[in-house]
Amino acid sequence: MQRRLALASFAALGLSACGFQLRQAPRFGFSALRLAGAGAYVMPALRRELQIYGLRVITTADPKDAPDAVVLRVLLDQRERAVVGQTASGQVRELQLRQRFRFNLQTHDERILIDDTELLLERDLSFNETQVLAKDAEELLLYRDMTADIVQQVVRRIAALDKV
Repeated sequence: MQRRLALASFAALGLSACGFQLRQAPRFGFSALRLAGAGAYVMPALRRELQIYGLRVITTADPKDAPDAVVLRVLLDQRERAVVGQTASGQVRELQLRQRFRFNLQTHDERILIDDTELLLERDLSFNETQVLAKDAEELLLYRDMTADIVQQVVRRIAALDKV
C-alpha cells in the first residue's frame, strides 16, 4: 500500500516538474465579439461556446449595440461530400466528408487581428447501401464532431490574441 502511495506521489511530482498543466479556460483580450456573415453549421456552436466562456456575443449588425466589439466575419461555412471509392459495378463504397470554415477577425475600426483563415477537416466514411439509415446517422455524427473541432480551433486562435 505504501509502495503504491510512494509511486503515485513520485508520478505527480514528475508531472509537475516537467511543466505539465491541464488546459485552462481561454481568456480573451476583449469583452465583446460580433458574429457577422452567414454560417449555418459552425456559427450556432461557436456562439454557444463563446458564451460559455463568458464572452458577450452580439449577432445584430448595428455597431451601436457594442461599439468596442471585435468582429468575427464568417466568409465560408460549408459541408461537402465526395465519392472516393466504388465497386466494379459502380456502387459507392467510400465517401469523404469535408467541412470548410473560412473567417477573419478585425476590430471595430477594421484593423485586422486574424487574416482570412480557412479550416478544412476531412473524414472518411465507408458506405453500404444495406445500412443506409445507420450510415446517415454516422455521417451526422462525423459532421457534428468536425464542427466541434472547428469551434475549438477558432476559440483557441481568438484566445491566443493579446489585448486588443
